[in-house]
Amino acid sequence: AFLGPPEVNISSCLNCIKVTIKLPTSHLRKDEKLWSLIDIYRELDYGITLKTLDGDHKRPHKKTTEEIFSTVIEELYPNRNYCVSVTVTASLNKNSIPSPWKCITTDSVAQQDYYTVAVTGAVCFSLILAGALKCMHAGGYILQKNLLPHNLV
Repeated sequence: AFLGPPEVNISSCLNCIKVTIKLPTSHLRKDEKLWSLIDIYRELDYGITLKTLDGDHKRPHKKTTEEIFSTVIEELYPNRNYCVSVTVTASLNKNSIPSPWKCITTDSVAQQDYYTVAVTGAVCFSLILAGALKCMHAGGYILQKNLLPHNLV
């Protein structure tokens, strides 16, 4: 029997990629309950292959005892395209189907700075606008109360 493919989702961070992996489902039932691969094997190995412009890089295999887990691939170049594929194997079963390739561009410093500038700018603009409206209200230009003229009082 082949294990896989696992379900893989990726998101980018600064000089890194966060990889979330959901183990493939098994088809083994016991007492009407569908067993997970962790129920069957207790521990699984997973391997991540990172595809870059200069080829495929297999990362060292790691172990997991969780159905859904995340890992971070660090020390990548910013603003570059990377693709990720994951394989899952067990000590008793080395047959695996790799996940389809998922690709993403890592964040760049400029992008991170742009978000900070945009948020800071929006906050400053809101404060200036609120201050201007407050001054106009205090000066009686907006939201004037219709006061009766003195001689009618």
